[in-house]
Amino acid sequence: MTTLDNLRFSSRQLGRTGPTVTSPALGGMSLSGAYGAVDDEEGVRVIHAYLDAGGTLIDTGDFYGAGHNEMLIARALRERNRDDVVLSVKFGALLTPVGLPAGFDGRPEAVKSALTYSLQRLGTDHVDIYRPARLDPQVPIEETVGAVKEMVEAGYVRHVGLSEVGADTIRRAAAVTPISDLQVEYSLLSREIETNGILEACDELGIGITAYSVLGRGLIGGSGTVGGSLGRMPRFQGDNLDHNRALVESLQQIADEKGVTLAQLAIAWVAARGEHIVPVIGSRRVSQVESMAGANSVTIDEADLARIDAAVPAGSVRGDRYPTQFMDQIDTER
Repeated sequence: MTTLDNLRFSSRQLGRTGPTVTSPALGGMSLSGAYGAVDDEEGVRVIHAYLDAGGTLIDTGDFYGAGHNEMLIARALRERNRDDVVLSVKFGALLTPVGLPAGFDGRPEAVKSALTYSLQRLGTDHVDIYRPARLDPQVPIEETVGAVKEMVEAGYVRHVGLSEVGADTIRRAAAVTPISDLQVEYSLLSREIETNGILEACDELGIGITAYSVLGRGLIGGSGTVGGSLGRMPRFQGDNLDHNRALVESLQQIADEKGVTLAQLAIAWVAARGEHIVPVIGSRRVSQVESMAGANSVTIDEADLARIDAAVPAGSVRGDRYPTQFMDQIDTER
């Protein structure tokens, strides 16, 4: 049985100008109620297990649990060396009291205010990577990242990141300040960035990719239970769900032959797409940290890639990744 004692994470640099981090990264959203009830004690144990195994990159957002996630991370890091951790924080998402998104605010004054609150909740004097969660259609991206650049110059931020923006927006932002990485959905079930110019733009500009929803929000290697926010997503509804589950099941033979889980195969597939790509995995239990660390030992060669592509061809998933009203707000989908 594998344990964290004999597992370690690999290292990758986020782009030409970004920090060196471990792969996979730990995503914090699932520790703050995004996909069901959470236990703060277990959440702290998950973060500690990740760090104890040598992990360094923790990804969060100031809107995860309306600040809960940042405070949970602060609690977990209280007796740890801050310099051993790379904190990536998203900002700008506006919430309603019931937790649903209500737009995005990328105004320079909002950027600086949001950062002030995040520094307080995280109990730190700086954020390693700071990024707008989405593009604010009312504010030029130059103004938003320009404000983050000012916070870099003031010492409150180390690197500027982006999230879910298209190739044109990436180029405009990079003309203002160096960009460490783009956070974007990328998995066996979401491969749009391969054809919409985003990968090419990031390669051209030396920008890393931090890939989230690598496990398709639980479609790959999950429990199979659909509830809460997942039930509102088209990929988890009716015939779409049946079709997508069958797609994933077609990978089981490949995983079995390698002696790994479906989740580990999917993580390894994303990591194999490029040295500049770092999967971000939202573990909720210590056992899942063990699984994500174990994915580093999975070897994916060209023959494996061909078999996986044949089993789950690009574009074969059914249903959008978000409800229609949210898809319309995402720059990568425009």
